[in-house]
Amino acid sequence: MPSAWVIKYSPSKFSNLKHTLLNPEVDRFLIEGCMRCKYGATPQCKVHSWKESLLFLRALLHEFDLKEERKWGFPCYTRNGKNVLMLVAFKNHCGLSFFKGSLIKDPDARLISAGEQSQAARQLKFHSLEEVMQAEPVIRHIIQQAIQLEDQGARVEFKKLDLTEIPAELEAKFKADATFKKAFLSLTPGRQRGYILHFSGAKKSETRSNRIEQYAPRILAGKGMQDA
Repeated sequence: MPSAWVIKYSPSKFSNLKHTLLNPEVDRFLIEGCMRCKYGATPQCKVHSWKESLLFLRALLHEFDLKEERKWGFPCYTRNGKNVLMLVAFKNHCGLSFFKGSLIKDPDARLISAGEQSQAARQLKFHSLEEVMQAEPVIRHIIQQAIQLEDQGARVEFKKLDLTEIPAELEAKFKADATFKKAFLSLTPGRQRGYILHFSGAKKSETRSNRIEQYAPRILAGKGMQDA
């Protein structure tokens, strides 16, 4: 059930909300975290640092006609089966990540690119509960835009990428594992592009290598980063 904190600070948030709409997997996320690192289900999990802000954002999201799901370990909000945005928590911030954020009108430049090479996703980042609460009108407006874009069938026009320019760490993985290389090259160009962008987006070589190993099982299974 909604926490006493949410009711105290935002009494209207859950007033018309049916408990059946609260996905138990998201309840679990708020307790255990995304479970994608060694700190999952421990007091060190980064989700605990942002618990109140995440509760506030979750309550706000339930005022919109979105379905609450859990994908890639995080709460994901969908519209007619299409991903619209995610509730995210990191070491230094929490917030909302919009799948087609680059299409959202953002005159105050509140949306931030999800990565140096990200062409579509944009994030609203917050560093305190007070910051989240003060930004509520902006958050609402951006969520409404994201829903409208999905209803309109808007698409991000991706710039063509040279898939031959892959990170050295991926080249090394290809040389060490022929099965992995065959599986990667069998993926559709779009899936290959998604992985290459994600791997290349890390500044450190060690992080790039870790990302490759993390997603190797999905690649071997013929799945893209966002496939179920």
